[in-house]
Amino acid sequence: MDYRSAGVDISKADRLLIKIKQMLGNSGSQIGHFGGTAPFPAELYKEPLLVSSIDGAGTKTAVAAAMNKHDGIGRDLLHHSINDIACCGAEPISFMDYFAMGELDIDLAVSVIGGLIDACRKWNITLTGGETAEMPGVYRDCEYDLVGSITGVVERNGYIDGSTVEVGDVLIGFPSTGLHTNGYSLERRIINETDLEYETFIPELGMSVGEALLAEHRCYLYEIRELKRSYAVKGLAHITGGGLPGNVSRILPAGCRARFDWGTWECPPIFNLLREKGNVPEDDMRRTFNLGVGLVAVLAPDNAQLIETEFPKELYSPFRVGEVITG
Repeated sequence: MDYRSAGVDISKADRLLIKIKQMLGNSGSQIGHFGGTAPFPAELYKEPLLVSSIDGAGTKTAVAAAMNKHDGIGRDLLHHSINDIACCGAEPISFMDYFAMGELDIDLAVSVIGGLIDACRKWNITLTGGETAEMPGVYRDCEYDLVGSITGVVERNGYIDGSTVEVGDVLIGFPSTGLHTNGYSLERRIINETDLEYETFIPELGMSVGEALLAEHRCYLYEIRELKRSYAVKGLAHITGGGLPGNVSRILPAGCRARFDWGTWECPPIFNLLREKGNVPEDDMRRTFNLGVGLVAVLAPDNAQLIETEFPKELYSPFRVGEVITG
């Protein structure tokens, strides 16, 4: 009896590690050591704060498995993670991932991690290492879990926490592509219990159901940089699980609450499809999905007026989604 007969093939993990190093090129030389390193731009900061976050790709991986399309999952996780720390004002520095399957599929893992590596290159983030786990009996065939931890840095006086938000401030939204990486457990139940299928082409979507559900989780780092540079942003909320109500409330001080102008912005048609097919109550829709808003910025009224007309055209277009009121 040996480890392979128990379901774990260490040689597979070794072969995957070789492929990951090849994908990383020169920067992959440290991969495989007991700890990873990333350069820290100490000369740019007087009182730097490290900002960290950890999250997973969730059950969007199940949709990827159903569509046999895995190259976007790593990118989605990185974008989610960047958005989280960027909402604190931080610039991302390094990322680490955790990838687990019941029986390691090297080609599938290369697709997932390759997408992550490509995204790290785009955003100039060091992939400092990770963990690949083969766990027979924990995951079913073709199932996998993907988790990532990101670290960034912000000057202490540039940390954004919403403490200066006040009644009368305006909520400005930035568009999402769809579900991003939240709400897939409800989506999957709707698919399983209705006549919807991932491969079905829906004219209103302009693509299949599965393709719409795998739409990219947008990264808002460029937009956040512009907000910090030009518009004195008071607070930022990444709209993930909990929707607009659950996430915007996280950055509001005592005595303030958010009032949303529901229905005044364009909502991607995938949400209407899920609402109708699943007969989902509106309150559940609002607290499960982002409903077309991936990021919310809180601005003073004068800056809010400027942003709708002067925000750079090459970035995602902002729009008003509500205001801060007494609460």
